[in-house]
Amino acid sequence: MRSRLVSALLCSCIPMLWACNGLAQDAATESYPSRPVRLVVPVAPGGILDIHGRMFSQKFAETLGQPFIVENRAGAGSLIGFLHVARSAPDGYTLLYTSTTITVLSAFQEKPDYDAIEDFAPVSLLTKGSYIVVIHPSIPARNMAEFISYARSKPGTVNWGLTGLGTPHHLGATWIMNDAKIKMTLVPYKGGGPMQVDLLSGHLQAGFATLVSSLPLVRSGKLRAVAISGSQRSKVLPDVPTVAESGLPGYDVSTWHGMFAPKNTPEQALRRINGALVKFIRSPDVLAKLAADGLEPVASTPAEFRDFIAVEVPRWSKLVKETGVRME
Repeated sequence: MRSRLVSALLCSCIPMLWACNGLAQDAATESYPSRPVRLVVPVAPGGILDIHGRMFSQKFAETLGQPFIVENRAGAGSLIGFLHVARSAPDGYTLLYTSTTITVLSAFQEKPDYDAIEDFAPVSLLTKGSYIVVIHPSIPARNMAEFISYARSKPGTVNWGLTGLGTPHHLGATWIMNDAKIKMTLVPYKGGGPMQVDLLSGHLQAGFATLVSSLPLVRSGKLRAVAISGSQRSKVLPDVPTVAESGLPGYDVSTWHGMFAPKNTPEQALRRINGALVKFIRSPDVLAKLAADGLEPVASTPAEFRDFIAVEVPRWSKLVKETGVRME
């Protein structure tokens, strides 16, 4: 009886082993992809990450001949989506499209739930851009230096809006307060939309925001741009200096979007995905969309992206330790 039971179990496992082996072989050959691919976006629909994810999915489908289906897995500051991909089968049919948050979120955790370097296979750094520091027009400041002086004269009374705790916005604002030796009240929001409503109404005096969401309001005069967060000025707002140029040397908080796969995903699958995006990311329609959103195309190799992540992770961890910032 026991031997028959063991034999039955073995027989039932053999097809599963064949199937798993077949998937691995598929991802490791030129036949990949031979079925639809899931592109996990760890935020709710409607934001820039989701919009660009859907644009890239369409381009991947056109280039590789298989559907690329966006799957929004939002929650816990993107952690739900990160863990889902990290625990998915490394067969090339589950990919993650995310942002700077993947290297920032773990920096806030004493015992991180994931390792951005070890738990994922980097595919490509796709785009880079900057955030923007905006203020309500009623604030008597025309630039970052004047805004810092204004905030210093009113310690703790200036409300500074940002999108979420444990985010690049959170660390970016904290870095400025730490280096400028000023105290403002950080007000976290679940999204940029609600933050902008309060900023326009005057409930907030300042915002650390994405460039794309703030650009129309800056151009219309409803908000005033005082600084760009990255190391270089933005092409869409060339007259707005960087934070570093405004008296805080070394400051550089950039936003970037990149693609990952679960660790141990076959190299052939990674190369196929990377090769496809290199072909289409500089197509006229993609370039126009990225430029309108204040982003620059990158399209790195997997190795270049791994090196980039290896620098980003300790950089954010160091900043968290130096500033003592917490997620509450």
